Amino acid sequence: MRIFNKAGVTGEAGSKLAGTTTVTRKSEAKRTLLEPRAKETASRYEAPRLTVPVTPERDHIEGPMNAPLTLVEYGDYQCPYCGAAYPEVKKVQKNLGPELRFVFRNFPLTNIHEHAMTAAETAEAAAVQQKFWPMHDFLYEHQAGLGDPNIALSYAKKLGLDTQKFEREIAQHTYQKRIKEDFMSGVKSGVNGTPTFYVNGVRHDGEAVAKALIEALGNSKQ
Repeated sequence: MRIFNKAGVTGEAGSKLAGTTTVTRKSEAKRTLLEPRAKETASRYEAPRLTVPVTPERDHIEGPMNAPLTLVEYGDYQCPYCGAAYPEVKKVQKNLGPELRFVFRNFPLTNIHEHAMTAAETAEAAAVQQKFWPMHDFLYEHQAGLGDPNIALSYAKKLGLDTQKFEREIAQHTYQKRIKEDFMSGVKSGVNGTPTFYVNGVRHDGEAVAKALIEALGNSKQ
């Protein structure tokens, strides 16, 4: 199935997402970020579950592998709401410490964010040199500079990366297949906006703020 072309998201996934993922979710909303359809009552509604389990062999994981709590984010590096959620996730990690493992999966909304795919490729190119998380953080902390590849390249040099390999892999779109796999796993799991979080495998339909995420993670233990 074709997911991406030079113009952005296409094909079945593109049509599936056209009315939903083209609008990134506002974390300041007081209602739930993803509400059940009108026909679904609160008693009948069950939040979608993660269809692709977290695996250390493939996923980007921050925190102990055997942590009792898992928070998965499907995110877009250019999405302003993902940018707002980034420090909230840091608060969750600080609060829960070794009880939590945090997983990030790519969900670039290429039809509205022209730099999202390149940013995801940048993070993946750093990942193969064992520097995913520093680059991940850098990209969110420098969202305004995503259109300038020299900014990430300069940071790659500071990280001690093989910059020739780094630049070549981004230019050759070496990791688009992996990013596409992340994207499709999100579609199958019910992602229809960014950021979307999963708490111990169940989609979090509340606000993308630390307090709500910590509460949801705590409730998942019961």
